[in-house]
Amino acid sequence: MPNTTTSPPSNQTCPPNPFITQQLIPALYLVVFAAGLLLNSVSAWVFLAVPSSKSFVVYLKNIVVADFVMSLTFPFKILSDSRLGPWQLGVFVCRVSAVLFYINMYVSIVFFGLIGFDRYYKIVKPLSASPARSVSSSKLLSVLVWLAILLLAVPNSILTNQRAPEVWPPSCVALKSPLGRAWHEASSYIFVIVFWLVFLLLVGVYTAITRKIFRSHLRSQKKSLSFRKKSGRNIFSIMLVFVVCFVPYHVTRIPYTQSQTNPSYGCWARKTLLYAKEFSLLLSASNVCLDPVIYFFLCRPFRDTLCKKLHLPVQAPPASETSRTKRGQTTQESIDTL
Repeated sequence: MPNTTTSPPSNQTCPPNPFITQQLIPALYLVVFAAGLLLNSVSAWVFLAVPSSKSFVVYLKNIVVADFVMSLTFPFKILSDSRLGPWQLGVFVCRVSAVLFYINMYVSIVFFGLIGFDRYYKIVKPLSASPARSVSSSKLLSVLVWLAILLLAVPNSILTNQRAPEVWPPSCVALKSPLGRAWHEASSYIFVIVFWLVFLLLVGVYTAITRKIFRSHLRSQKKSLSFRKKSGRNIFSIMLVFVVCFVPYHVTRIPYTQSQTNPSYGCWARKTLLYAKEFSLLLSASNVCLDPVIYFFLCRPFRDTLCKKLHLPVQAPPASETSRTKRGQTTQESIDTL
């Protein structure tokens, strides 16, 4: 671990391109903010009418909350990066809104993992009794997830307690105490490890689910090519969003964090890692726009409730599906709620 008592590198001595950091990135965040706020407001409105009768619905509702709160942090970053507010706004971003952003991003990531685990037991091991699959257990687990991530992230806000110079842009790492820089680096490693564990879990879970669905349905209805395409599309869509939104940032986060706390990095390396971090973080932020699309296409209770609220016809399952066995119906319902 780098010596955290050494003064961190400063952006004042290595300024990034102002067009990229002050115009392009804020403009892109503005688009994400407008779309994300609208889509997540609609999602919250719909989910208020969806009963929490299943664990996966509980997890989806937590993701809606996390995405909505994350969206509310975007205006502070937009104004701060664009230099449209006082210098104190940049300090607020470092101490509060950026921490809230990361809290809600990792809450969303963890709940995606829990949804994958829940679907695994629902489809691959439907006869296995697991207390974690009950609604009450999922609610308790949700509280524990929020508490764990808060305990890990909030000290990054508390320990950003150094006197702030009246300059633009403020260096977030320079506002941290020596303990704050050490905590920031350690928590970054932990969050990256959490992400990759969830990512590997989802790869394994959805691989097992895909095999189970295809084998089960081939036995019951060999000619149902549309079902196999649908199940494959649903699983592929979830993994694609996860890979596009979160993988790039978690490839760049550790090198970027090291460049901020280790003075041995040169100016070119620090600027390159800054741009990589900013654009990959924008991809992570865009997840707030893609999650509502996932709810609509992959969650039948959400889709049906939205159609009812908008007075649109609710699509009924094909007649061929209604004549299946109970086990076949369970598999189909599980696909509709992946």
